[in-house]
Amino acid sequence: MTWSQVYDPVSNAWLSTLLAALPILVLLGGLAFFHIKAHWAAILGLLVALAVAVFVYGMPAEMAGKTAFLGGLFGLLPIGWIVLNVIFMYQLTTDTGLFEVLQKSITGITNDRRLQLLLVAFCFGAFFEGAAGFGTPVAVTAAIMMGLGFKPLAAAGLSLIANTAPVAYGALGTPIVVLAAVTGLDLLDLSAMVGRQLPFFSVLVPFWLIWAFVGFRRMIEIWPAILVAGVSFAIPQFLVSNFHGPWLVDVIAAIVSMGSLALFLKIWHPKEIWLSTSREGETVSHAEAQKQRVATGYSRSQVFKAWTPWVILSVLVFLWGLPQIKNWLNEISVFKFPIEGLHNLVIKVPPVVPKPTPEAAVYVLNWLSATGTGILIAAIIAGLVMGLSVPKMVQTYGRTLKLVRFSLLTIAAMLALGFTTKGAGLDATLGLAFAHAGYFYPFFGAMLGWLGVALTGSDTSSNVLFGNLQKITAEQLGLSPVLMASANSSGGVMGKMIDAQSIVVASTATQWYGHEGEILRYVFFHSLALAALMGLLVMAQAYLWPFTALVVR
Repeated sequence: MTWSQVYDPVSNAWLSTLLAALPILVLLGGLAFFHIKAHWAAILGLLVALAVAVFVYGMPAEMAGKTAFLGGLFGLLPIGWIVLNVIFMYQLTTDTGLFEVLQKSITGITNDRRLQLLLVAFCFGAFFEGAAGFGTPVAVTAAIMMGLGFKPLAAAGLSLIANTAPVAYGALGTPIVVLAAVTGLDLLDLSAMVGRQLPFFSVLVPFWLIWAFVGFRRMIEIWPAILVAGVSFAIPQFLVSNFHGPWLVDVIAAIVSMGSLALFLKIWHPKEIWLSTSREGETVSHAEAQKQRVATGYSRSQVFKAWTPWVILSVLVFLWGLPQIKNWLNEISVFKFPIEGLHNLVIKVPPVVPKPTPEAAVYVLNWLSATGTGILIAAIIAGLVMGLSVPKMVQTYGRTLKLVRFSLLTIAAMLALGFTTKGAGLDATLGLAFAHAGYFYPFFGAMLGWLGVALTGSDTSSNVLFGNLQKITAEQLGLSPVLMASANSSGGVMGKMIDAQSIVVASTATQWYGHEGEILRYVFFHSLALAALMGLLVMAQAYLWPFTALVVR
């Protein structure tokens, strides 16, 4: 028996929108204002979502329950599987003392905390976003920053802020590939259009990141290095996205940015070195900082050994992201479980889609090709290279599992909430509210992408959710469908830092579980402000610089 979604269940658009927003308000309000533990806030938000889905939207209770169950499974694999194994790798390197060596080796490039933040959170994080996505960059960079001595709030919050500009091309361009599939628009056109929006923010975000860390005055002190990091990322991002495609944008741009910044720091350094991991602190002269750096130096062989696990991780994560490798691994083993009583029985209807469309509900257990599996294999290889015995690694894995158990529960509950709102059509109700903005739709179209990622935790999922709605609304308003579909993905990247899933990943990586509300309050303004700036850019493309929205082949 099928069930068709209804997007105005109480025949009042304002009231329906308010009811649709209730689960998200409960979740975020519980985290930010009532200081509820993340897993309890997620469970409470899920219960509200189920109640609204069943009693307001009329979704059959059995369907709603199965939708939540499917979301919980997806939360555990692939998302939770990534977090668990990244933390396992971190624990192994910490137990052997190599993480401390890695920390000191980064100070060998620079011991200015602002520049370390640029290298790790922005450049290194962008590489992991391009190679894997799905929480990997935040988990890795937040853990490394903790090792560098950053406080948990700064390590988590700043990693989230840094992980914005690369997100639309994450996991080898998956969000753009999916956007092309759901809208029917040309893949290369979409890649090019996003590549005309995000490079502005690839230059802006590094400045914004350092400003969030130490304030405007301390940011200006290192503006040449920030400019090098941003421009050397933005130019390859534009060129590759416009003249090649979405697949290798982040990987190439991140490598160029890391190399450019590292080379620049060999010939340039700030007059005053910032050694504090917070806004409070004092600078020291470059000469004094050099003395401190030499005093804590390690041999090249020690540094090489400390970086070896993370090199192994980078290589395997990149390989696991390649479509050819994924397909080969899936040919070896993959299990697909259509959810009986749900699969193809929920019907999306216009105006969200052009014609009534059944929603697939299949859980894909791609345990071998999952990014988390690549990370686990990397951790095992790294453990053997570091001289750890198999029993010792098994013991560490058990300790890691105990450490992240509540985080895994939280991620599962949050994904269950997201799948429920998507299955019942609550998110479509919110999206349609944005679509009634008329002349200001280009601005609110970008904000709709922001909302989609905040709700689902994924730019890919946001594009599935709202990509076609953006296309339909753009055609009705006489706007470029390619521009507005791209705006969904570009605006969505700014929502990545406030989605509950990413916040839990950050809190877990920094071993600061239970403080998710503080992290949310730390990043919320930055997320909203950057999304609004993206909205203004899209409006300018639509009305002031329409030539930038033209598709030129």
